[in-house]
Amino acid sequence: MIIQIYEIQATDEAELMALCGVDHIGGVILSAQDWKIPPLKDSVGVIREAGCKSSLIPLFEDPDAVHRVIEWYQPDIIHFCGILNDGTSVDERKVDLCISLQSGVRERFPDIEIMRTIPIAEPAYGTEVPTLELARRLESASDWFLTDTMLVSGAAQPVAGHVGITGKVCDWNVAADLVMQSSIPVILAGGLSPENVADGINLTHPAGVDTCTATNLLDASGKPIRFRKDSEKVRRFVAACR
Repeated sequence: MIIQIYEIQATDEAELMALCGVDHIGGVILSAQDWKIPPLKDSVGVIREAGCKSSLIPLFEDPDAVHRVIEWYQPDIIHFCGILNDGTSVDERKVDLCISLQSGVRERFPDIEIMRTIPIAEPAYGTEVPTLELARRLESASDWFLTDTMLVSGAAQPVAGHVGITGKVCDWNVAADLVMQSSIPVILAGGLSPENVADGINLTHPAGVDTCTATNLLDASGKPIRFRKDSEKVRRFVAACR
């Protein structure tokens, strides 16, 4: 069972995640303009030295900008999470651009693995997102799928234009269907915590699991703090997975 954790932006947290037993340790690049983040680059080296895999999410999908990121950081995995659907319909233009981007990365950087987020609606809204169709279209251009929650019951996505960090569980029945359909590994994400991850694993049988929001430190009001991990929550998450 692969364990993946995101929003690790510095070497000390990367070291801590490796010590906690995390397999894939990921960071996020927020801007195509301010994409050089020395502590994040250093963390990629720390992750590699620890025998783990580094993953990077650029919150942009311009091919030239993405190629610059890969050349400078040299991660093991590049991860794309842009929204590719318009409600229940596949956005054909965005999917074509996505396939072109990922195919270009694969051709230029054959040693880099490509992870693509596949959106899944909240429980009881599973038919509101074309999850399985998007997966079929993107499978040949991807090495990994990651499920994540797309909010369809009225709330906006926390990061405009991208899927993720909602803190909400996705429809696990649809996730199980995706695992059954896919010929590439699927990592289950979306609202996973130390308390619910074992149930998610037992229902969906993924290749791995991912947590972000539910293992963050909390501020004084009880809200998760982005880019700051609670090591005790991470250890409990790892133990529950194992």
